[in-house]
Amino acid sequence: MCELLGISAKQRRAFNAVLREFFSHAEKNPHGWGLARLSCPPQIDKEPCKATTSERLRGLLDAGIEERTLLAHIRFASLGHTEYVNCHPFTASDGSGRVWTLIHNGTIFSSDALNAYIGVQTGTTDSERILLHLVACIDREQARAGHPLDAAERFDVLAAEIAALADGNKVNLLFYDGEVMYAHTNLKETLYYCQDGDALIFSTKPLSTGTWEPVPFTRLVAVQDGTFIREAPPHGHEYVYNPEDYRYVYMGYAML
Repeated sequence: MCELLGISAKQRRAFNAVLREFFSHAEKNPHGWGLARLSCPPQIDKEPCKATTSERLRGLLDAGIEERTLLAHIRFASLGHTEYVNCHPFTASDGSGRVWTLIHNGTIFSSDALNAYIGVQTGTTDSERILLHLVACIDREQARAGHPLDAAERFDVLAAEIAALADGNKVNLLFYDGEVMYAHTNLKETLYYCQDGDALIFSTKPLSTGTWEPVPFTRLVAVQDGTFIREAPPHGHEYVYNPEDYRYVYMGYAML
C-alpha cells in the first residue's frame, strides 16, 4: 500500500527527522518516491526507485529541508507502470493560474468521470486522473461564477466531487491548492494526524513521536497554517476491502 505524508505549519521549520522516518517505510513501498516542497513556486522531486536507495533523496535530506508545507509519497505500484510519470506528487494548474499538488493512496475501481482523462493524462495512474478531474471541476465552477473561486467556494466544490468519487472506491488523498491543504480518507485506520506545535502532520501510519489520531472519516477536511479550518459533513461512502474489486480492475487494466 502506498503511504502519504503531509505537513502544514504556521512557520518554516526543519522536518528532516519526520521525512527520514517516513521514507524509511519504502522497504515495503519500493516503486517510487516523491517530495513536494510547496513554497511558491512548488519544487517537486521524485524518482521511480526505492526511496532508501536514492542518492538524490539522501542529498536533499542531508542538506536539510525547511518548509511550511510539504507533501511526500512512497509508492507501491498496484496499477500503472513503475516509471517517472507515474510517481507522486502530481501537479496541475487551473484556469486562474492556481497550482494544485496531489498525492493519493487508493484505487478507483469505477468512475466514468475519471475515464475521460485516460487519453489525456501524462502517465497511467488513477491518481493523476483524480487531480485532472478535480481541477476541471474547479475550472467549470469558475467559468460559471465568472471569477476565481475563493477558499470557501473551492472547498464546497471539492467536498462534493470527492464524495462522489468515494462511492465504491478507495480514496485517501492529501492535496494542496497553494493556500489550503486538504485531507480525505474512506478506509478505516489508513490516515492519521498529529499536532506538533504549530504544525499538523498527516501520515498513513503513525510515526514514532507525538500523539496520533485518525483523520475525520468519510469527509473532506481543510487545513491552513497548521490549523484545521473546515470539515465537510460525512458522506458515508466507507470503502471496505474486497479482493474481488482488485481482480476486476486488474483485468480491465490489462486490456488497456
